[in-house]
Amino acid sequence: MIKKAIAVMTSGGDSPGMNAAARAVVRTALFEGVEVYGINNGYQGMVDDDIVPLDRKSVSDIIQRGGTFLGTARCMEFKTPEGRKKGFDNLVKRGVEGLVIIGGDGSLTGGSLLSKETGLPIVGLPGTIDNDVWGMDYTIGCDTAANTIVDAINKLRDTASAHRRIILVEVMGRHSGWLAMMSGIAGGAEYILVPEVKFDMDEMCTELKEMYAAGKRYSIIVVAEGAGSAVELGKVVAEKTEIDTRVSVLGHIQRGGSPTVEDRMKASMLGEKAALAIISGATNVVFGFNEGKVVGVNLFDAVNNKKTLDPELVRLARVLA
Repeated sequence: MIKKAIAVMTSGGDSPGMNAAARAVVRTALFEGVEVYGINNGYQGMVDDDIVPLDRKSVSDIIQRGGTFLGTARCMEFKTPEGRKKGFDNLVKRGVEGLVIIGGDGSLTGGSLLSKETGLPIVGLPGTIDNDVWGMDYTIGCDTAANTIVDAINKLRDTASAHRRIILVEVMGRHSGWLAMMSGIAGGAEYILVPEVKFDMDEMCTELKEMYAAGKRYSIIVVAEGAGSAVELGKVVAEKTEIDTRVSVLGHIQRGGSPTVEDRMKASMLGEKAALAIISGATNVVFGFNEGKVVGVNLFDAVNNKKTLDPELVRLARVLA
């Protein structure tokens, strides 16, 4: 069934490229003669009835911006059936017949519950820098975040070399080590610590001492936050190696910044795909990229399966260390 009105929202942690995706959803729907509403501040805006009509001008001058012009926020009320029904009713009274959700695992899980309980057609787009959505090898924002980290590693390497230091760089990734692994390999890190792979601190520290004794000038250790606190690990490294050690926690700088060409292009392609799908009657699907091609993954499969870190990346990191 062809829809007359749809809505789009961003939810969860912001990621560069969300604006490009939302822009593509809006302009594609308008091109097809469909009304579009924007839900401000994620599920909180849905519950609070903070829902506004969007036109082409609403999404002008945003493709180059990080963050999300729609905003995002946590919403405890939406975690209840009553909260979800309240949000659904706010959409229905505007004639909204389908919803595009741009967000990560938690956001898509919320969408799956809304779909089950109300029957509202849902199409998801994976917007998360962690690249941890099952069934695809790319999520919106992950490329920009990885490039931000590599840029930081490049700068930290300069000062580490000048002082013959060890520097631990903590990056985001509470449950997924993708960002740490990709940026660590691309940044030439000696060690990459991720939650998916066990590591031996004593062995690592012994190797570091041997390398410095042989003349090494610096070492970079990338730590995913889920593998442990870089601050605490840095104390252990300093104590066991007796080498000048520093820690840099990158924090939310990884979320911001103008999206890369890859994130802009892929987000735009996924946004168009999502809009056309929801307009034509599709539901309970998440669109992403896998091996360079757009793929559709069942929404419930995407949120109920855990994506694993590619073992080839782990192997490559060990070979190139």
